[in-house]
Amino acid sequence: MKRALIVVDVQNEYFEGGALPISYPPNSFENIKTAIAEAQKVGEMIVFVQHTSLKENAGAFARGSHLWEFHDAIKAIKPDLYIEKNHASSFVGTDLNYRLRALGIDTVSIIGYMTQNCCDATARDASQLGYTVEFLSDANGTLDFENNAGSVSAEALHRAFLVAQAFGFSRVLTLNEWIPLLKKD
Repeated sequence: MKRALIVVDVQNEYFEGGALPISYPPNSFENIKTAIAEAQKVGEMIVFVQHTSLKENAGAFARGSHLWEFHDAIKAIKPDLYIEKNHASSFVGTDLNYRLRALGIDTVSIIGYMTQNCCDATARDASQLGYTVEFLSDANGTLDFENNAGSVSAEALHRAFLVAQAFGFSRVLTLNEWIPLLKKD
């Protein structure tokens, strides 16, 4: 097994933007940083994915803006691979699949933001592409959501997507369940 840790969209928008404040699980950011540190300790490949909006006058995720940038704690880390994406899935419109396959990666671990959007889409596509997928339940995060279809709490939304992931796409694990799976060199 050769694993890559895919860190999805840990950008300032989710911390400082105001419109998308990640709130659940409460320690998701600390767990993201821990997952990266643990993967680094054993030499696992780390992939940073950054969302860029293609919309003209984009309010969120506008390339070059402060809110588009990675959080400072993430920016301080040098990933093995950087991917810029314009769609929910880290695989759509990018060369991520090609690059992972060229390196012999067969397992991906998904962490980041948001559980129900870019992390879910990345995990589903990874599964469809034949990867073994690990979805870290406490190192993904979301927020309360409301639109014309209704409203849902961050906790309920997060839990529903974890259940859906575990149903057919990913092995859903906590950070503490995942760490022992990392190869020890």
